[in-house]
Amino acid sequence: MAKKKYYVVWAGRKPGIYSTWTECQAQTNNFKQAKFKSFESREQAEKAYREGWEAHWGNRSSQKALKNQLKKNEASNTSTSNEIDYNSISVDVGTRGNPGPVEYQGVDTRTGEVLFSYGPISKGTNNLGEFLAIVHALAYLNKIGSNKTIYTDSQNAMKWVREKKVSTTLKRDKTTAEIWHLIDRALDWLHTHSYENKILKWETKKWGEIKADYGRK
Repeated sequence: MAKKKYYVVWAGRKPGIYSTWTECQAQTNNFKQAKFKSFESREQAEKAYREGWEAHWGNRSSQKALKNQLKKNEASNTSTSNEIDYNSISVDVGTRGNPGPVEYQGVDTRTGEVLFSYGPISKGTNNLGEFLAIVHALAYLNKIGSNKTIYTDSQNAMKWVREKKVSTTLKRDKTTAEIWHLIDRALDWLHTHSYENKILKWETKKWGEIKADYGRK
Protein backbone atom coordinates (compact mmCIF):
# COMPACT_ATOMS: atom_id res chain seq x y z
CA MET A 1 0.00 0.00 0.00
CA ALA A 2 1.40 3.40 -0.98
CA LYS A 3 2.45 5.72 1.82
CA LYS A 4 0.29 8.72 2.57
CA LYS A 5 1.77 11.97 1.31
CA TYR A 6 0.99 15.61 1.94
CA TYR A 7 1.44 18.30 -0.68
CA VAL A 8 2.49 21.84 0.15
CA VAL A 9 1.48 24.49 -2.37
CA TRP A 10 3.35 27.73 -1.74
CA ALA A 11 2.39 29.31 -5.06
CA GLY A 12 -0.79 28.18 -6.80
CA ARG A 13 -4.43 29.05 -7.21
CA LYS A 14 -4.99 28.56 -3.48
CA PRO A 15 -1.81 28.03 -1.41
CA GLY A 16 -2.04 25.54 1.42
CA ILE A 17 -1.51 21.91 2.40
CA TYR A 18 -3.34 19.17 0.51
CA SER A 19 -3.69 15.49 1.28
CA THR A 20 -4.07 14.17 -2.28
CA TRP A 21 -2.17 14.62 -5.52
CA THR A 22 -5.44 15.45 -7.30
CA GLU A 23 -6.03 18.42 -4.99
CA CYS A 24 -2.46 19.60 -5.46
CA GLN A 25 -2.77 19.24 -9.23
CA ALA A 26 -5.95 21.32 -9.25
CA GLN A 27 -4.07 24.19 -7.59
CA THR A 28 -0.86 24.01 -9.66
CA ASN A 29 -1.59 22.53 -13.09
CA ASN A 30 -0.93 25.24 -15.72
CA PHE A 31 -0.36 27.83 -12.99
CA LYS A 32 2.65 29.92 -14.00
CA GLN A 33 5.58 29.63 -11.57
CA ALA A 34 3.73 27.20 -9.31
CA LYS A 35 5.76 26.08 -6.31
CA PHE A 36 4.84 22.85 -4.57
CA LYS A 37 6.41 19.77 -2.99
CA SER A 38 5.35 16.51 -1.33
CA PHE A 39 6.20 15.47 2.23
CA GLU A 40 5.92 12.19 4.14
CA SER A 41 4.01 13.57 7.12
CA ARG A 42 1.58 16.33 8.01
CA GLU A 43 4.07 17.72 10.50
CA GLN A 44 6.80 18.04 7.86
CA ALA A 45 4.35 19.68 5.47
CA GLU A 46 3.17 22.22 8.04
CA LYS A 47 6.77 23.07 8.97
CA ALA A 48 7.75 23.50 5.32
CA TYR A 49 4.71 25.65 4.61
CA ARG A 50 5.63 27.96 7.50
CA GLU A 51 9.27 28.17 6.42
CA GLY A 52 8.33 29.16 2.86
CA TRP A 53 9.27 27.92 -0.56
CA GLU A 54 12.77 29.42 -0.51
CA ALA A 55 13.87 26.81 2.02
CA HIS A 56 12.50 23.84 0.14
CA TRP A 57 11.84 24.68 -3.50
CA GLY A 58 14.39 23.70 -6.13
CA ASN A 59 14.86 20.01 -5.37
CA ARG A 60 14.87 18.84 -8.97
CA SER A 61 14.45 15.16 -8.18
CA SER A 62 11.27 15.72 -6.18
CA GLN A 63 9.81 18.05 -8.82
CA LYS A 64 10.66 15.57 -11.56
CA ALA A 65 8.84 12.86 -9.63
CA LEU A 66 5.74 15.04 -9.33
CA LYS A 67 5.81 15.87 -13.04
CA ASN A 68 6.21 12.18 -13.93
CA GLN A 69 3.21 11.35 -11.76
CA LEU A 70 1.16 13.99 -13.59
CA LYS A 71 2.15 12.50 -16.96
CA LYS A 72 1.17 9.01 -15.78
CA ASN A 73 -2.21 10.29 -14.60
CA GLU A 74 -2.87 11.98 -17.94
CA ALA A 75 -1.83 8.87 -19.88
CA SER A 76 -4.13 6.62 -17.84
CA ASN A 77 -7.02 9.00 -18.51
CA THR A 78 -6.63 8.77 -22.30
CA SER A 79 -6.19 5.03 -22.77
CA THR A 80 -8.27 2.42 -24.56
CA SER A 81 -10.20 -0.62 -23.33
CA ASN A 82 -11.34 -3.92 -24.81
CA GLU A 83 -14.83 -3.64 -23.31
CA ILE A 84 -17.31 -0.79 -23.46
CA ASP A 85 -17.81 1.13 -20.24
CA TYR A 86 -21.54 1.82 -20.47
CA ASN A 87 -21.43 4.15 -17.48
CA SER A 88 -20.17 6.86 -19.80
CA ILE A 89 -20.92 9.66 -22.24
CA SER A 90 -20.25 9.28 -25.96
CA VAL A 91 -19.67 12.38 -28.10
CA ASP A 92 -19.65 12.88 -31.83
CA VAL A 93 -19.83 15.54 -34.51
CA GLY A 94 -22.09 16.09 -37.48
CA THR A 95 -20.66 18.07 -40.40
CA ARG A 96 -21.77 19.08 -43.87
CA GLY A 97 -18.48 19.67 -45.61
CA ASN A 98 -15.05 19.98 -44.01
CA PRO A 99 -14.85 22.88 -43.41
CA GLY A 100 -18.55 23.52 -43.22
CA PRO A 101 -21.43 23.73 -40.73
CA VAL A 102 -20.66 21.80 -37.53
CA GLU A 103 -22.78 20.46 -34.70
CA TYR A 104 -22.03 18.04 -31.89
CA GLN A 105 -23.80 16.09 -29.19
CA GLY A 106 -23.17 14.00 -26.10
CA VAL A 107 -25.33 10.97 -25.32
CA ASP A 108 -25.67 8.40 -22.59
CA THR A 109 -23.71 5.43 -23.95
CA ARG A 110 -26.11 2.90 -22.47
CA THR A 111 -29.46 4.45 -23.41
CA GLY A 112 -28.64 6.83 -26.25
CA GLU A 113 -30.37 9.70 -24.43
CA VAL A 114 -29.08 13.06 -25.66
CA LEU A 115 -27.53 14.85 -22.68
CA PHE A 116 -26.37 17.97 -24.50
CA SER A 117 -26.05 19.27 -28.04
CA TYR A 118 -24.74 22.37 -29.74
CA GLY A 119 -25.02 23.88 -33.20
CA PRO A 120 -25.02 24.08 -35.99
CA ILE A 121 -21.98 26.37 -35.96
CA SER A 122 -21.77 28.17 -39.29
CA LYS A 123 -18.25 27.06 -40.25
CA GLY A 124 -15.73 24.70 -38.70
CA THR A 125 -13.99 21.36 -39.09
CA ASN A 126 -14.71 17.85 -37.92
CA ASN A 127 -11.76 17.73 -35.51
CA LEU A 128 -12.56 21.11 -33.97
CA GLY A 129 -16.11 19.94 -33.41
CA GLU A 130 -14.86 16.74 -31.77
CA PHE A 131 -12.60 18.79 -29.51
CA LEU A 132 -15.47 21.05 -28.45
CA ALA A 133 -17.66 18.01 -27.79
CA ILE A 134 -15.10 16.47 -25.41
CA VAL A 135 -14.56 19.69 -23.48
CA HIS A 136 -18.33 20.24 -23.30
CA ALA A 137 -18.64 16.73 -21.84
CA LEU A 138 -15.89 17.44 -19.30
CA ALA A 139 -17.57 20.68 -18.23
CA TYR A 140 -20.97 18.97 -18.07
CA LEU A 141 -19.65 16.14 -15.88
CA ASN A 142 -17.64 18.56 -13.73
CA LYS A 143 -20.79 20.57 -13.04
CA ILE A 144 -22.72 17.53 -11.82
CA GLY A 145 -19.74 16.06 -9.96
CA SER A 146 -19.43 12.92 -12.09
CA ASN A 147 -16.28 10.96 -12.96
CA LYS A 148 -17.91 9.10 -15.86
CA THR A 149 -15.80 8.06 -18.83
CA ILE A 150 -16.02 9.99 -22.12
CA TYR A 151 -15.82 8.23 -25.47
CA THR A 152 -14.76 9.87 -28.73
CA ASP A 153 -13.71 8.46 -32.09
CA SER A 154 -11.21 11.27 -32.76
CA GLN A 155 -7.57 10.68 -31.83
CA ASN A 156 -6.72 14.26 -32.83
CA ALA A 157 -9.29 15.73 -30.49
CA MET A 158 -8.03 13.53 -27.64
CA LYS A 159 -4.50 14.80 -28.26
CA TRP A 160 -5.64 18.42 -28.33
CA VAL A 161 -7.49 18.03 -25.03
CA ARG A 162 -4.48 16.35 -23.46
CA GLU A 163 -2.07 19.05 -24.68
CA LYS A 164 -4.57 21.89 -24.09
CA LYS A 165 -4.00 23.33 -27.56
CA VAL A 166 -5.38 22.79 -31.04
CA SER A 167 -3.53 22.39 -34.33
CA THR A 168 -5.66 23.34 -37.31
CA THR A 169 -5.36 25.07 -40.67
CA LEU A 170 -8.74 26.78 -40.23
CA LYS A 171 -8.06 30.50 -40.41
CA ARG A 172 -9.55 33.08 -38.10
CA ASP A 173 -11.80 35.37 -40.09
CA LYS A 174 -15.38 36.61 -40.09
CA THR A 175 -16.72 33.28 -41.36
CA THR A 176 -15.01 31.29 -38.57
CA ALA A 177 -15.43 33.77 -35.70
CA GLU A 178 -18.11 31.66 -34.01
CA ILE A 179 -16.14 28.43 -33.76
CA TRP A 180 -12.92 30.22 -32.77
CA HIS A 181 -14.78 31.94 -29.94
CA LEU A 182 -15.89 28.51 -28.71
CA ILE A 183 -12.41 27.04 -29.10
CA ASP A 184 -10.85 29.87 -27.09
CA ARG A 185 -13.45 29.40 -24.37
CA ALA A 186 -12.84 25.63 -24.30
CA LEU A 187 -9.08 26.10 -24.03
CA ASP A 188 -9.58 28.55 -21.18
CA TRP A 189 -11.71 25.93 -19.38
CA LEU A 190 -8.99 23.30 -19.76
CA HIS A 191 -6.36 25.67 -18.41
CA THR A 192 -8.40 26.56 -15.33
CA HIS A 193 -9.95 23.21 -14.39
CA SER A 194 -8.76 19.72 -13.52
CA TYR A 195 -10.63 16.45 -14.06
CA GLU A 196 -10.31 12.73 -13.36
CA ASN A 197 -12.59 11.50 -16.14
CA LYS A 198 -11.08 9.01 -18.55
CA ILE A 199 -11.22 10.02 -22.21
CA LEU A 200 -11.21 6.84 -24.26
CA LYS A 201 -11.05 6.06 -27.96
CA TRP A 202 -14.24 4.46 -29.26
CA GLU A 203 -13.18 1.29 -31.11
CA THR A 204 -15.40 1.58 -34.20
CA LYS A 205 -14.08 -1.59 -35.88
CA LYS A 206 -14.95 -3.66 -32.80
CA TRP A 207 -18.10 -1.94 -31.56
CA GLY A 208 -19.68 -0.27 -34.59
CA GLU A 209 -20.45 3.43 -34.86
CA ILE A 210 -20.17 5.50 -31.70
CA LYS A 211 -23.50 5.94 -29.90
CA ALA A 212 -23.56 9.69 -30.56
CA ASP A 213 -23.14 9.24 -34.32
CA TYR A 214 -25.36 11.43 -36.52
CA GLY A 215 -25.68 8.73 -39.18
CA ARG A 216 -24.54 10.93 -42.06
CA LYS A 217 -21.82 8.72 -43.52
